[in-house]
Amino acid sequence: MDPRRAAWREGSRDMLEVALGVIAWALVTGVAMAQSTLTTPQAVSLSLMAFAGSAQLAVIPLIAVKAPVWLIVLTALVVNLRFVIYSAALAKPLSHLSWARRAFLSYITGDMPFALYMQRVASDPTWSARDAYYAGMVVTNWWVWHISALVGIALGARIPHEWGLELAGSLALLALVMPMAIKRLSALVGVAVAVVVALLTYRLPMRLGVVVAIVAGVMASLVIDWLAHRRLRHITL
Repeated sequence: MDPRRAAWREGSRDMLEVALGVIAWALVTGVAMAQSTLTTPQAVSLSLMAFAGSAQLAVIPLIAVKAPVWLIVLTALVVNLRFVIYSAALAKPLSHLSWARRAFLSYITGDMPFALYMQRVASDPTWSARDAYYAGMVVTNWWVWHISALVGIALGARIPHEWGLELAGSLALLALVMPMAIKRLSALVGVAVAVVVALLTYRLPMRLGVVVAIVAGVMASLVIDWLAHRRLRHITL
């Protein structure tokens, strides 16, 4: 197989392994935009053109209160200042590419692909196919993000408006928990149980459904751990 094609596939595969966090965060952004003052076409257009979840979430409240355009743009630029650091770090390893290709990669660069790329290149700084590896990651990340964001927009346009912030917050929590949960069966079961219980008990007063969901998730994780330890002890006897 062509080394560059193999590097591209490796980058795509590495990105898919951590895609759960990207999916959850994109869903958060999509739901938040759909629950804001933006129309569905406006939310879709902003998602496709901006491709910057944190900046999108930062400017939505400003758009809602009809803040000046200069303030909205400035806020988005400040939130995304970290990409200046990314550009400086990527300038040398990607300097051999054409201007057009570097401009394209700059548009689809994301936090996760950048972190994975820098880690991979650090282990082999002379790798000639590093740009193909990076392209595989960022293109995969772009597709994963936009499909998930569009799903979030579609869902957000249909769910009750009062669910908006709570649902977005729950999805944001999933974005943090899921990458860790998939490493352990007990944690994954706990998260799944907590999500199901939270959906079934969301009508309880004083948001007690959240407490019930947490307790149920913890108990489910403990039961799975206990069963696993019991099985392991039985095997070793």
